[in-house]
Amino acid sequence: MALIKLAKLGIQPEIFHTLQGEGVSMGVPSVFVRSSLCNLHCKWCDTAYTWNWEGSKWDHEDKKKYSKDDYIVELETSEVAELVADYGCLNVVLTGGEPLLQQPAWLAIIEDLRKRNAAYRFEIETNGTQLPDEHIAAAVDQWNVSTKLSNSGNSAKLRIKADAMEFFAASDKAWFKFVIQNEQDLSEVQQLEAEFPIPKERILLMPEGRDEETLQSRRLWLADLCRDLGYRFCDRLHIQLWGSKRGV
Repeated sequence: MALIKLAKLGIQPEIFHTLQGEGVSMGVPSVFVRSSLCNLHCKWCDTAYTWNWEGSKWDHEDKKKYSKDDYIVELETSEVAELVADYGCLNVVLTGGEPLLQQPAWLAIIEDLRKRNAAYRFEIETNGTQLPDEHIAAAVDQWNVSTKLSNSGNSAKLRIKADAMEFFAASDKAWFKFVIQNEQDLSEVQQLEAEFPIPKERILLMPEGRDEETLQSRRLWLADLCRDLGYRFCDRLHIQLWGSKRGV
C-alpha cells in the first residue's frame, strides 16, 4: 500500500467538507484533502504549517515555526480514500503544501475512489512548478494553478519552471490564479501570459489577504482592473464566511 503525508488537524488528518473558496469552482461543495510538504516558501502563505519547520531558514510574515511531529501524519492511501468517501461528496480538492510532490500516492487515492464511484471529480491545487506524470495528468479533472509572483518572496528560479508552465498553459483542464498585492504585480502576470503563453480567459486574479479587512482594501481596485483588462476576478469565499480558520 502507498503512504501519503498529510497535514494534521489536531490529531486527525486535514480532510474536511466545505465549499470551494477560490477559483472557477468557488462555491461548489467539496471535500478537501491537505497534504504536507512544499517546495516553495511564500512569506504570506496561510498554510505555513505544511512546510515552515523548526530549524528551517525560511521566512514568513508571522515568524512562527512548526514541529513536523505535530503537523504531519502519514496514512495509507486506502485509509484516506475511506475518510473522503464517508462524506458522500463527489468533488474532491487535493491541496497542500504542494500536492504534486506526492503524485503516486494521490493517483492511488483517485483510483480507489473512482472504483467506488466513477462520478468522482478531482481538482488539484498546485503552485505550477511540478510537471505531472502522464497517469495523474489523465486522471485529474481540473488544475488550479497558483503560479507565484515575486510578492511571494520566492526567487524566479524556484517559482517559475518552464516545462511545468508550458504543460499547464497548454492544458484545457488548467486555470491560473495569481495572488495580487498591488497594481505593480500585474506586469508580472502579463509577462507570464505572453511568455508561455497562457490564454487570458483562463487567468484569474485574486487579492492577497488572510483577513477580511486586507481583502476589502484590495478587491475593489482589483475587480475594476479585471473588468477593464479582461481577466477573471477571484475572491476568497472561505475568508468571507468563516475567517482565517483551518478545516473550512
